[in-house]
Amino acid sequence: MSTVKKNISEVDGATIRFAGDSGDGMQLTGSQFSDNTAIFGNDLATLPDFPAEIRAPKGSLAGVSSFQLQFSNKDIHTPGDDLDVLVAMNPAGLKVHLGELKDNGMLIVNTANFTAKNIKLAGYDDNPLDGNSLDGYQVIKVDMTKLVATALEDLGLSSKLKARSTNMFALGLLYWLYGRSLDSSIKFLEKKFAKTPDIVEANLKALNSGYYYGETLEVIKTTYQVNKAKFEKGKYRNIMGNNALAFGLLTAAQRSGLDLYYGGYPITPASDILHYLAQYKSFGVKTFQAEDEIAGVVSAIGAAFAGNLAITATSGPGVALKSEALGLAVITELPLVLVNVQRGGPSTGLPTKTEQSDLLTALYPGHGDMKMPVIAPGTVEECFIAGVKSVNWAERYQGPVVILSEHALSERRQNIPRPDLLSLMGEDRKVYEGSNGYLRYDGSELSPMPIPGGPGSYVANGSEHDAMGDTTHLPARHIQMTERRFGKLQLLNDGTFESENESSGIALVPWGGSKGPALDAFNELREEGVDLSWYYTMYIHPMPEEMLNALKQKTLVIVPELNYMGQYASVLRGEGINAVAITQYTGLPFKVRDLVANIKELMDSAVKDGATV
Repeated sequence: MSTVKKNISEVDGATIRFAGDSGDGMQLTGSQFSDNTAIFGNDLATLPDFPAEIRAPKGSLAGVSSFQLQFSNKDIHTPGDDLDVLVAMNPAGLKVHLGELKDNGMLIVNTANFTAKNIKLAGYDDNPLDGNSLDGYQVIKVDMTKLVATALEDLGLSSKLKARSTNMFALGLLYWLYGRSLDSSIKFLEKKFAKTPDIVEANLKALNSGYYYGETLEVIKTTYQVNKAKFEKGKYRNIMGNNALAFGLLTAAQRSGLDLYYGGYPITPASDILHYLAQYKSFGVKTFQAEDEIAGVVSAIGAAFAGNLAITATSGPGVALKSEALGLAVITELPLVLVNVQRGGPSTGLPTKTEQSDLLTALYPGHGDMKMPVIAPGTVEECFIAGVKSVNWAERYQGPVVILSEHALSERRQNIPRPDLLSLMGEDRKVYEGSNGYLRYDGSELSPMPIPGGPGSYVANGSEHDAMGDTTHLPARHIQMTERRFGKLQLLNDGTFESENESSGIALVPWGGSKGPALDAFNELREEGVDLSWYYTMYIHPMPEEMLNALKQKTLVIVPELNYMGQYASVLRGEGINAVAITQYTGLPFKVRDLVANIKELMDSAVKDGATV
């Protein structure tokens, strides 16, 4: 095979996206490029995007699946704004994602799927590859399906099986474009399909065909090189947010010496937490896939009562179903961790899209006077930390704690440093060893938890109760117990926060997954000379008191968040802070450029109104 001499251009980073039908293997392709990138030594952040419809018609706009990846030789915090390269496996993938490709960006298309039927399904009148509608891009037309079929013709596979390897051709082509080794994907394919040697060979041949096809392309004169990032010395792991969170919970269980019990209903996008924990039975993990949300949480409450570290996970609709049981955990003072991986919209809503719309539900998850501690991680690394910290809090104040994650974080891959497990704070289960019998709720001080079968067992019920746990409806006792429940929250005063340029009168305060885009926007504005302060904490409630007091002194606090109402901004206003939200409710993360523009607009308006910067 003849090759064409190429120029190699060194760049700081790139943003690429694979897009096609949900059956085209875009998630696998993107994950493999991510793993390869992590092994190479780039910093990276990913954005998988799934169709909301389980069985969307093939070739339709509703059935488009995509995987975006930003990788760089510098520290990055987002999956990227605009695309340097878009790989469109069909017209629908092109239609949905072309608008985010940079001017003169590279567009690689599989021409085999640009049939009259698919073109119509995507909403085009004519073939977009014809004419001049794509003149502003570097268009690389490749009949991937035909080239793969030719490469595999001696394997005796059906046309359908041959076509399923087309994603590996696209992966190989991108590996070539960015000068990457095939080794990691070769090892992956050999392991994943070890029981089906024909499939291994097919995928390997398709991968190599894509790579070496790049060598023959005369239309691509330049390949790209993104050098390794300069990480602090240490070991790193490329991991998704859901897995990092589950690993944090498991770490806390091991640190406390308790068996971890997970009871939950599988629900997008929290299901992977159950799947991940189920792999660790050898560490004393017990998992229960419940028939519904209520069964999941009440089984966890029972497990907590029996002396286990109790976990349940869900998304917004599941929290609604679990609300009464959460009240039961509060009133019986049983440690429990609830993970809410937020998704867009009420009810079924947008199960595969990200949003930050459950904050008020997390703070006030049920009826009656109750408020629960909330920890909202903003990065994959913080997902791990949140898993550990939530257990510490639940054990310390003896009640349920909410981890408020998000869909964008749950599926995001990032390189995170291996934590020093010995330095992580642990909260040991305090077991009753006294002689006061059943007086578990006597006074305002917390008493250690008896374990059934051990000394000092106690009554636990869902009614207001006396010092022993027996039901009482006396007004004075209700006052005492209400104040006890709220007073316990003061025990959770060890939350930390980030701050920078504290002297400015205007502060940028993101929460959760909006941290990454907000941090990049903040850094860009500071480089431009804009006087702006930065505050961030994952400890939503209770918030670190020092941070709360600092924000009360600001003339304006700007809060980027992915919801309609500006929920965190409203919470801050309730604390006497002049907070204004920048809201987005597209089901997608913020773009840095949009945040920069919106922050500037709010700051200019505030200064005109007399705000002190």
